[in-house]
Amino acid sequence: MKKALTIAGSDSGGGAGIQADLKTFQELEVYGMSVITAVTAQNTRGVQGVFPLGPEAVSRQLASIAEDMGTDALKTGMLFDSGIIEVVAEKIKAYHWEKLVVDPVIIAKGGETLLQKEAVKALKSKLLPLAFIVTPNLPEAEELAGMPIRNTDDMKEAARIIADCGPRYCLIKGGHHESSPVSSDLLFDGANFYEYTAKRYVTKNTHGTGCTFSSAITAELAKGADIFAAVSTAKAFISAAIEDGIQIGHGHGPTNHWAYQKRRMKNR
Repeated sequence: MKKALTIAGSDSGGGAGIQADLKTFQELEVYGMSVITAVTAQNTRGVQGVFPLGPEAVSRQLASIAEDMGTDALKTGMLFDSGIIEVVAEKIKAYHWEKLVVDPVIIAKGGETLLQKEAVKALKSKLLPLAFIVTPNLPEAEELAGMPIRNTDDMKEAARIIADCGPRYCLIKGGHHESSPVSSDLLFDGANFYEYTAKRYVTKNTHGTGCTFSSAITAELAKGADIFAAVSTAKAFISAAIEDGIQIGHGHGPTNHWAYQKRRMKNR
């Protein structure tokens, strides 16, 4: 049984964060574990409150996993502040965890801040050098690279800048290019670029897409897939989840975490 760990915030609405990660792990047949960094009061309409845990609480959770169960791959999501980032980076190094997926959660879909401004520097200097892959969306990539992104050439330049921070791979997600009929993500390995493209679906039910995508990559890495196969499966997983999105609530509804496996079962 392969194991995957998520270090992220809790979404009371169930569409993103820890909840989305664990659902994705389960659907991709890995055993999911969690370290909670913050509790959010959240629904499809937005984030009504953020209640971070202290670094000691995060540290103790990480120690509990490491001392008994270990993990085959892990991901980070919402880390909130530099204190949490520093303890997470310290423990990852101490436990020699290598297959680290960093989803740099900075701003919620509704515009709420999920990473303190001062913590962006800590994310770049402390955590990205440990990352196997970092998976920013366009606004997150703009923040990390310190430049606007308007086209594919800009995505490539931003990927190079982010890669200089130390991650082995950088995957910039193009889902925010809403004028395009396709959703194209760009993977950079330090030398070459690889594009992953899927049909764009016009829907408001996209809450938790970044969390789900990065956790699907994590699950596949835990099972031993190489990065290219992991990203390809994750792209298929999130595309199915968006296309078969769930109509819950009155805002940005969640994606459908069981859509990918349901399709696979039908095609057997």
